[in-house]
Amino acid sequence: MILSKNAIADTYKLLLPSDFYDSRHEIIFNTILDLYAAGAASDPVTVPAELEKRGQLSRIGGLDYIHTVVHSVPTAANAAYYAQIVRDQATLRGLVEAGTRITQLGYAIDTTDADELINTAHAELDRVSEKRTSEDYRLLSELLTPVLDEIQQTDDDPHTVHTGFLDFDRVTNGLHAGQLVIVAARPAMGKSTFALDILRHVTLREKRTAAIFSLEMSAADIIKRMLSAEASVPLSLLFAGMPNDGQQNQANWDNIASAYNRMKSAPFFIDDSPNLTMPDIRAKCRRLKHSHDLSLIVVDYIQLMSSHKRIESRQQEVSEISRSLKLLAKELEVPVIGVAQLNRGPESRTDKKPMMSDLRESGSLEQDADMVLLLHRPEYYNTDDRPGEADLNIAKHRNGRTEIINLQFQGKFSRFVSGIRANQEEPPPPDY
Repeated sequence: MILSKNAIADTYKLLLPSDFYDSRHEIIFNTILDLYAAGAASDPVTVPAELEKRGQLSRIGGLDYIHTVVHSVPTAANAAYYAQIVRDQATLRGLVEAGTRITQLGYAIDTTDADELINTAHAELDRVSEKRTSEDYRLLSELLTPVLDEIQQTDDDPHTVHTGFLDFDRVTNGLHAGQLVIVAARPAMGKSTFALDILRHVTLREKRTAAIFSLEMSAADIIKRMLSAEASVPLSLLFAGMPNDGQQNQANWDNIASAYNRMKSAPFFIDDSPNLTMPDIRAKCRRLKHSHDLSLIVVDYIQLMSSHKRIESRQQEVSEISRSLKLLAKELEVPVIGVAQLNRGPESRTDKKPMMSDLRESGSLEQDADMVLLLHRPEYYNTDDRPGEADLNIAKHRNGRTEIINLQFQGKFSRFVSGIRANQEEPPPPDY
């Protein structure tokens, strides 16, 4: 780097100052980068002069050590290769240090907290890899360009996850990396159905990887609901059993076969393990992110989860889960949808409409969420009140406006559709 300006351009993005085992090399590296950033030359004359100005020349061994370093390099043309060696050795040291900390925890921790230890071990190892790409703080000038790029991308942003609900996507521009989105409703309003509709769109239409962690429905129930919605076959038939005889049944089976062919290659993961905890979900999502480029996570539903920690009250436990889901969204840079159940507050109101204050057991859901969606179907309380319609209230939207979106509920097929498709019996044609 001292011998060639091109060597600086080839290596500075590969290395962090802390990658150098010898603190003298860290000081020299920082000095070279500062000169490079200022547009000044970095050579055997200017680097020692800058170190002298900073009072650091004697700390690194003086001018003689600079000359020793320079003469020990055969050629500056191999700078990127040398930098990779330094980077690899730093990673190995990080792994050794993480392994030592994990070993110490293994001997020190109560064996009843083994699951928490596994989660901590994953976090220690993740920190080794995260160090390669991130610092705890960054200069404003480094952040401006990527933010402007994000503003320019709008609909073309590869990190945006569209839901398939046209009016909702128009208001929110879809779901974004790092967002925690709470979908809340009273029982039987269709909150799980709404979440599955989003998953269908993401995995079947956009061909992106998504995962649902279901503590309420079995994998078989989820698949039947998806088949009903995708094939426009009544859900009741799928649960009751449908013999392959008669003209109507044959038509239904043809629709199911078509839906099956669309669904069988979908990058959609279903986990219906009982007693799922946050450490379980976090570990599984990390693996899916690394192996399948996970784009969306759904947890159904939050109040059935356990944090697997000794916590005094259920309210504190839900708060812990809520915060963990938000941190997971930020860590993996994907939107996380948390389905939640509301308390009985709406039943005490004349209009039965839900409010954010109805979020059951914890106000932290409202606090941690980037978006809170309240689902309401008036006909559930009065069959003559807007039959077949539903309101999706964007009650909280951290980065945009709030609005009530009209949806149509086609309960027979276990799906919601946008208000613009109010009279459709068939799902929109696949755009693939």
